Amino acid sequence: MNSDFAPLSAASDEVVSDDNALFETLLSLRAAVVEEAAPLIERFRHEAGREDPALENLAHYLALRRHELRPLQRQLMWRGLSSLGRLESRVLPTLDAVLAALAALAGRAPALPAPEPATFFAGEARLEKASAASLGPEPEGRYTRIMVTLPGEAGSDPAFILALAKAGMDVARINCAHDDAGIWRAMAGHVRAAAEAVGRPIAVLMDIAGPKIRTGAVLPMRKDKPTGRLLPGDTLRLVAEGEPRVDDAALFSAAVSLPEIVTRLGLGHRVRYDDGKVEAVVESVGPGEAILRILHTRPGGTKLKPEKGINLPDTTLGLSPLTAKDDADLATVIECADLIGYSFVSRPEDLDLLDAAIARHGAGRARPLGLMAKIERPEAVRNLPDLIARAARTGDFSVMIARGDLAAEIGFTRLAEMQEELLWICEAASVPAIWATQVLEDLVRDGIPSRGEMTDAAMAARAECVMLNKGPAVVEAVQLLDQLLGRMADHLDKKTPTLRALHSW
Repeated sequence: MNSDFAPLSAASDEVVSDDNALFETLLSLRAAVVEEAAPLIERFRHEAGREDPALENLAHYLALRRHELRPLQRQLMWRGLSSLGRLESRVLPTLDAVLAALAALAGRAPALPAPEPATFFAGEARLEKASAASLGPEPEGRYTRIMVTLPGEAGSDPAFILALAKAGMDVARINCAHDDAGIWRAMAGHVRAAAEAVGRPIAVLMDIAGPKIRTGAVLPMRKDKPTGRLLPGDTLRLVAEGEPRVDDAALFSAAVSLPEIVTRLGLGHRVRYDDGKVEAVVESVGPGEAILRILHTRPGGTKLKPEKGINLPDTTLGLSPLTAKDDADLATVIECADLIGYSFVSRPEDLDLLDAAIARHGAGRARPLGLMAKIERPEAVRNLPDLIARAARTGDFSVMIARGDLAAEIGFTRLAEMQEELLWICEAASVPAIWATQVLEDLVRDGIPSRGEMTDAAMAARAECVMLNKGPAVVEAVQLLDQLLGRMADHLDKKTPTLRALHSW
């Protein structure tokens, strides 16, 4: 049998009625997928240190998606067969099931046996098991868990955490970039007490800070620049050392939290500030500084403030994802958390670095600490399959789609499709995904949601967990999200529409 898959030559809207020809095309595709996935399976086996059916399915999915399948899909749809559009968790079982159906249509013997139901749905079962292990049991009435970032004030307010638990919080996130070990311990203790009070587990995620690149001290304007806001065409000086300074070459200036990144900027490199609210380009570099030209801001400009994030999508940073602060914080994380959030992870070696640090601090921990990798840089996107494979060595693993940083790195247009692709890759590998950044942000902050963010939150139902940030109305946001995700569970299972009876007409 020829394993070279030749896509159908027919135009995408032209249907070919030869069942035998379609059978041979699909059989050839299956052979190509198996052949092309073989080196990936071997690579993943080496990374994981063992065989893993989820990683084998991931390899088959990656091999399949390198082919142009749209003409083939229309041929299958016309025959009432699967269009292959929902096979993330079951690549070969889906191809085998369709081949068996096509063989029957063509009146020929099947080339391969049709899969048993348990085999066909094994990927779904793996993902459900992994989600429960990482994020806690599936909530009653909905599939997607709700994660809430706790404010520092929650350390002295157990009633607030209990209100979140009663509203539907399933995972409490403690951001170790803020507060201290005493407050973290208090928050974790209040979460445990709230979980006992509501009679269900609530997982504690502690998110170590990583090498966050932020603005330090700023000079927001010259005396002849009265608005104090960055506008297109303005110039901004980043300084590696010393105090910010403004002059004729730069109307604004800022120090940065990691001074060495200034020296790594090159001419033409893009710089994004505050989750992409400002985009600039490096116009000149000098000893210990770089001058940026502002390209885009919000209408009316954007204020330059300290402690705002900086993203450098074109710059090779060479930073370790585990800082000295993170290493010191690990002792408290191991004591208090169920899972650890790992920022700036980009390569499989980064996971080894964290594993070694946890081993140093947590030799006496009875239960392995779950790991949640934050995907926020282009390198992490490219290396995600190998990150997943390496993580299989150590236990429970999940992925946070950090859409704010990711959008600032790859651009908002690319984010729209990348968040979907990341969900597909995670499902293919049976890895739980967390949908994060600015979910119901207006509601959390102001108490009133926008139409756009309600739609965004509804789409989060395709993930295993959705994260809300802290804010004055976060309890109300959890209550609304609990209802919304419950309703969406009647209509959507991952990418699959579920056809509940409609009663509006």
